[in-house]
Amino acid sequence: MAAICENCGKVSSMGRQHQHKRGVAGKRWLKRTTSTPRSFKINIQKASVMMSEKLTQMKLCTDCISKFKKQGKIKTRTRSRTASK
Repeated sequence: MAAICENCGKVSSMGRQHQHKRGVAGKRWLKRTTSTPRSFKINIQKASVMMSEKLTQMKLCTDCISKFKKQGKIKTRTRSRTASK
């Protein structure tokens, strides 16, 4: 099952990773390089979001989490340090 952001619909994508090799004569870089396919995965996390005055849990990418924090839809947790003896 692919990871999908529930807000923006961002999914992981495929790309190529290039590896440069040294040339033979004069230590020049080769213009043609070997390319290997790789996947670029997105960072998805569960977050509690205020939607229509209800607290709902959603799977969001980190870009959407930071946008919701700026809008005030996600409250940052503050841990209170109380000394319990």
